[in-house]
Order: sequence, then structure tokens, then C-alpha cells
Amino acid sequence: MPEVASVFGKVGRAETPTDPAPLSMVETIVQLKPPAEWPRSRRPRWYSAWAPGFLRAWLAPAWPEEQPESWDDLIARMNARLQQPGWTNAFTMPIRTRIDMLSTGVRTPIGVKIFGSDLAAIEAVGSKLESILRGVPGTRSVLYERSLGGTYLDVIPDRDAMARYGLQVEDIGAVVEGAIGGEPVTVTVDGRRRFTVNVRYKTDFRSSPEKLRDVRVPLRGESANAVPLGEVAEVRVAPGPPMLRDEAGMLVGYVYIDTDPARDLGGYVDEARAAVESARRRGDLPAAAGTYLKWTGQYELLEETRARMHLLVPLALVVVALLLYAQFKNVVEVAIVLLSIPFALVGSVWLLYALDYRMSTAVWVGIIALVGLAAQTGVVMIVYIDNAFTRRVREGRMNSLEDIIEAHTEGTVRRVRPKVMTVATMLIGLLPLLWSTGSGADVMKRIAAPMVGGLVSSAFLTLELIPVVYTYWRYAQLRRAHRTGRSLAHVCGIAVGPDDEK
Repeated sequence: MPEVASVFGKVGRAETPTDPAPLSMVETIVQLKPPAEWPRSRRPRWYSAWAPGFLRAWLAPAWPEEQPESWDDLIARMNARLQQPGWTNAFTMPIRTRIDMLSTGVRTPIGVKIFGSDLAAIEAVGSKLESILRGVPGTRSVLYERSLGGTYLDVIPDRDAMARYGLQVEDIGAVVEGAIGGEPVTVTVDGRRRFTVNVRYKTDFRSSPEKLRDVRVPLRGESANAVPLGEVAEVRVAPGPPMLRDEAGMLVGYVYIDTDPARDLGGYVDEARAAVESARRRGDLPAAAGTYLKWTGQYELLEETRARMHLLVPLALVVVALLLYAQFKNVVEVAIVLLSIPFALVGSVWLLYALDYRMSTAVWVGIIALVGLAAQTGVVMIVYIDNAFTRRVREGRMNSLEDIIEAHTEGTVRRVRPKVMTVATMLIGLLPLLWSTGSGADVMKRIAAPMVGGLVSSAFLTLELIPVVYTYWRYAQLRRAHRTGRSLAHVCGIAVGPDDEK
């Protein structure tokens, strides 16, 4: 485990209105040493960064120690050692925490918002959700931020008693504000520093409700006379909410859920929803009228992204198909070119598995980009094969399956160098992203990984399979030409002279 370079902490809320952190939030920021200062590992770098689980287990006897630890291992050890009574841990990046809080309102990957019109009902639901969600596999911590539990000192004016003394509400308010709360009267200057001078009673005269009842309230027009505050107002300690939250015109309570990195957000929420619904059917979860739940956090962003991807992925395929049809003017050729896309996805899936990357928005962006790259490499292959086939048809040398295979072999062989150059150029630009460690590297790695894996698999599968499929299609056209008595050029739509029609 790398030694920490420094640890910072913040308790409570900052004095700026732009800080969305609540009063109960305690932040501890751990800054690790740079990678250059980490202990050297006896294991090769490719083992720690690339080896899948089964290969790690097989090679473990050769390299029994692994330094440095992965992010997930480090968080697991910190979470195990930092368990304190009354505290709940949630591990994330500082900037990411603020972005999540501003965009969704919660500071953990998953949260539940409890909407209602009664704080007591929200409190009952939130407290019960804690115990229900704690039993869902993959839950690292769960916390309901209490809507009740605050303590307030209420000063309630007695208007009948005030009328007997000729007092008004503002007279009592002035005493509470100035004598008890403190009122700034002036500013003192010390060099470049300025200090506000507040005046109020000493602690001995305001340390308990009994002593506050003895605070003197001056009577109007009688500067020498005063009446105790307890005779003209009720002073009592009352419970109340530490902080009120409202959203969509209703009161709301938050349940924060921190999940284990091994669990995907979508699968966890599906299982958690099932557990909550099961508790509701059993009657273990109170359901007051007008109270409902909303799942939020990064899961909410995931759902929005999933809805967009349901539109963007088919749209990308349609656009690629339209561009290919504009090039070839033939549906079959378009379908053959699109065959390179599933071939490319094979390499993407295997590389994502080897790197232990889960499906995310960045991965989907890389897959969409891979669709264009796979189509591009397939187009060049078809163009070279078409050129060789068309030239031999015009020369009248296309009479059997062997002639088609010879023509396609010529086009495929001529395609090897451009294919390798195309793939190598793209890989040279994408591979450095897989070793990047700076800001945004996590996102860029997940964008580049599907493209790198897809290019490697499509480079081999396109050279092997597309020529075979294309050969069978051309052979079917040749058989149709022999069966109908028409020329092969006419069946294939190839013009061999100025007077020929496609």
C-alpha cells in the first residue's frame, strides 16, 4: 500500500452559499504519493495492469507480492480499517462528489430520494430503508440523513401578557437578538485586519432556558423598569429538523448508498428495488399517503445515458448503412461490409474482459466510433476485390468459381498492405491512451479499449471472412447468369462498353 503524502479534513459546511455539503458531512481527502515514489514491484507491469483474473492466479507463485495495490483494493482496506461507531464511509473523488451533489443532489453513486409532505413519515421510511438496503449484496455502506433530531430554543411571545406591559413583539425580538444572540455594534481596525465587535450577555446569563427566562425586557417609556422574559414569553426547548430539503414542491429526505466496485450500478439497483418492493408487500416498509421513492445518483445519469444510447447506436448504424449504400448502390455489398462490425466487436469484448472494464458511457462512445472504423476497413477491402473482379469481367475471364476465387485472391492480397497500414496507424494513435495516467485517463482508456480490441480482431477476420462471403455472392451471380443466359456483366450491373446498361 503506498504511503500517503498528506491528509486534509473538513467538518461541517463552508461559509460559501455555493457549497452544497450539509452540516453533517465530514470530508477527509487523502492524497497519495506520486507513482514515481511507489515501491517497485517484482511483478512485470503487464501483469498488474493487463493480466485477467485466471492468468493472475496461474502466475501467482512466480510473483507472490504485488505493488502497488489497485484502486479497489486500496479502498477495501481503508473501508475495513476506518469503521467508526456512528459514522458511514463513502469513498469517491473530491471533484466528482461536488459534481454529483450539484447534478443529482446525492454524493454517492446511488441514492434514494423520499418525497412526502410530512417529515415524520419521511423519517420512518428512510430509517426502514437503511435496514433493507444494508442486506442487498454489494452494499458497502448506506445512510439515511435524518430529517429530525435537531434541538431548537423557541421563544414564543405571550400577547396577553405583553399587552399588560405595553410591549410589542419587536421589543422581545430586540432583546433576543441583541442580548442573547449578539449584535454587531462597531468594527475595530488592526493594521489591515478588521474585526466586528459583538455585544451580548455573558454565558452565565444565557446558558440554560431557566436563565433565559430571567433576561430583562425593558418597558417602553420607563427606562428604569424591566420585566423578566419569562413573564411575557414562553421559553422552551423543542425538537425540529436539522436541515430542511425540498424538491419538486415537496419535502424530501436522502438515503446515500455506497456500493462495492465489483457490482454494476444497474444490476445493484434492480436487486435493491426488488428488495424494497418485497418489503413493501410484506408490510415492513411504511407507506404514508403522498410518499414515494425516486432512485437517483449516478444511476440516474446511467438511465439517461441508456435511453440516449437506444437512439444513438441504431442511428449510427443507419447513417453508416446510408453512406455505404451511396458508395456501392447495392444492398448486398452494404450488408457484407457491415459484417465487419460484429467481427470487430469480438475483439472489443475480449479486451474489455481482459482489462476488467464494465459497460459505461465511455465504452459505448468507443463502440460507436468502432462502428465507423470497422466499416472503413471493410469498404477498402470490398473496393480492392471489386476492382479485380470488374477488370476480369470486362476482359471476359470470369467463367467459373476458380476464376472468381483467383480474382478475389488478387484483390485480397493487394489489400493486405493498406489494411495493415490503416490498422497500424490507428493503433499507434490509440495505444498510448491505454497507458495514460493523467486527468481524464479513466475515461479515455474506456473509449480507446473497444477501438483497439476491435481493430485487432477486424484486421484478421475481415481479411479471412469477407473475401469468402463475397466469393459466394459473386458465384451465385455467375450461376444466375448461366441459368438465365444473360451475361455476367449484366447480372452484376457492370458496364463493359459505352452502350451497355447496368
